[in-house]
Amino acid sequence: MSELENHPGAGRYAPSPSGDLHFGNLRTALIAWLMARSTGRDFRLRIEDIDTQRSSAASAQRQIEDLLSLGLDFDGVAVYQSDRFPAYERALAQLAAAGLVYECYCSRREIHEAARAPHLPPGSYPGTCRDMSAEQRQRRREDLQQQGRVPALRLRAEVDHFTIEDLIHGSYTGEVDDFVLRRGGNAGQGQDWAYNFAVVIDDGFQGIDQVVRGDDLLESAPRQGYLAELLGIEVPTYVHVPLVLNDQGQRLAKRDGAVTLAQLRENYSTTEILGMLAASLGYPEVDSAAGLLEVFDLRELSREPVVWSQPG
Repeated sequence: MSELENHPGAGRYAPSPSGDLHFGNLRTALIAWLMARSTGRDFRLRIEDIDTQRSSAASAQRQIEDLLSLGLDFDGVAVYQSDRFPAYERALAQLAAAGLVYECYCSRREIHEAARAPHLPPGSYPGTCRDMSAEQRQRRREDLQQQGRVPALRLRAEVDHFTIEDLIHGSYTGEVDDFVLRRGGNAGQGQDWAYNFAVVIDDGFQGIDQVVRGDDLLESAPRQGYLAELLGIEVPTYVHVPLVLNDQGQRLAKRDGAVTLAQLRENYSTTEILGMLAASLGYPEVDSAAGLLEVFDLRELSREPVVWSQPG
């Protein structure tokens, strides 16, 4: 059975509730919904509020309302990452029992300076703390304790590359390093779970076997696929779609004031907004999610970034 035929399983959309959804977010959500519904999957929603300081319950509620108002319904209840910390603890214990977790005492500056070595890919962890002796670890742990800090926890990766399958990019092989599972920091700040860790556990919990998201996250997929394999979770099929750019060629972003759905509604009806979204997918004659479901074909989706600016 091909990936584009009916398939039991689930797709998902997983926004961070740090602001309202903008046009680029909505386009990705629409593609995720179309991919799930057109292949017979459930469509699930996850609110990625793992960063509790930047997340807002009000933003999460507005995001849910925005999706539903466009006809992007979801199955079951929305899952909130802030409710999932015990599950992350269990997964961490599973990895630790297999000898796949170690403490990292490095500061960001130390990692940055070590990662500048010519043999290391940009942004990769050089493994500074991986093979420390027990005595070295105790000294570094005590140093952090005196500063009121706790170490980060990293995955002891047993491979340096992993291959995932992507319906746009094909077989994609990317780097796997000893990435962070739980960040270090101030001892009193509580648990600070890393995105790459949490999303894998949550995808397994929600039965996700199809992940649609922006292609800026493609490089993280091999790490997540490898971690899923270690935890006995099905590695999903990925669909990393091109981003939406503004007329200066910059990625649309909340922090840069990208136009939100609420702002679009000041001048356009829901039907007109859906028409804009449909046109960005190559279907200018369609103006509803249900109508798109009848004609959408991933093979026809442009592989180039979409340049969009508010009409008018």
